[in-house]
Amino acid sequence: MKIPSTVPRIAELHAPPSWGTVDFISDLHLQAADAATFAAWRDYMESTTADAVFILGDLFEVWVGDDAVDVAAGAQDNFEDRCARLLGQTAARLALFFMHGNRDFLVGPHLMARCNTTLLADPTVLGFNNQRWLLSHGDALCLGDVDYLQFRREVRSPAWQRSFLARPLAERQAIARGLREQSEARKQSGAPYADVDSRAAREQLKAANAQILIHGHTHRPAVHDLGHGYSRVVLSDWDAAAAVPRAEVLRLTATGLRRIPLL
Repeated sequence: MKIPSTVPRIAELHAPPSWGTVDFISDLHLQAADAATFAAWRDYMESTTADAVFILGDLFEVWVGDDAVDVAAGAQDNFEDRCARLLGQTAARLALFFMHGNRDFLVGPHLMARCNTTLLADPTVLGFNNQRWLLSHGDALCLGDVDYLQFRREVRSPAWQRSFLARPLAERQAIARGLREQSEARKQSGAPYADVDSRAAREQLKAANAQILIHGHTHRPAVHDLGHGYSRVVLSDWDAAAAVPRAEVLRLTATGLRRIPLL
């Protein structure tokens, strides 16, 4: 079977010499109903000693447009506003980067500017310590999830996003609730989720002139040997309210990568 090309134009970011520690997180799926995971994220963001933090998608369970912060900013204890303020406070003392996930692909320039956070293309090569690291959310590489990839192409198009963002905020929130319910029903049914395609991952790594891919999305933290000198490192999702709580950072220093459990 011929593997379709999955190699978009690859952006590059080169770490300044002052960076000694870089953290990667993804798949926190923050939402107002999950106070425990928000608290774990808040504590991490306020205490990390990293020089840069890279959020590789799905920070939020859902994001229906940057105006959600503005509309509700005056509301008491508004969740979106709390998240935006925490991002901004963290960005005031370290370099903060955000990459779209499959749940928060509508995060836009308004929120990024407000939070002094840099929006990254997916994928992006990070040059750090004389090595190239390929960063991605990972969803575009799950080639076996044909229905999702078709949905992804539709909702990532500028025309679809213009049309959706033109709807009233309450209507967008209702649509998002419906999509979350569908996703939860699929999860409860035990339907398997596609994993990252190894050949597609190697193709991207080769095009990026990198050997290690760091990504999230699959909620299956592990290190996979892709052969030919390539590998991929999968980030953990976060769920502080689970029976076995999960909250983990992947930390990169001059000595390499290591996982840091926070709970």
